[in-house]
Amino acid sequence: MEGVLWYVLTGTRGGKNRVRLLQTLDEQPRNANQLAEDLDLDYKTVRHPLDVLMENDVVRRSGDDYGAVYLPTERARHNWDAVETIIEEGDET
Repeated sequence: MEGVLWYVLTGTRGGKNRVRLLQTLDEQPRNANQLAEDLDLDYKTVRHPLDVLMENDVVRRSGDDYGAVYLPTERARHNWDAVETIIEEGDET
């Protein structure tokens, strides 16, 4: 999982937004509209990173399609030390 986290959060374009989304979801589960508003991003800019995070088992969706909230998966939580390391190294660059 650690390798997946490094790849998804740093190894591809859009990693910075995925990091921001993950940090925000760590604070409190939110739906896509709330994420867009809280991060001052366009809704479409939030949807794709969320899909990437879901495809890689970093976040999961809970609830129905429109009002679904997103939150980190248990697998991501289990590897949260790696997430924090990635965030710290990203802040240094």
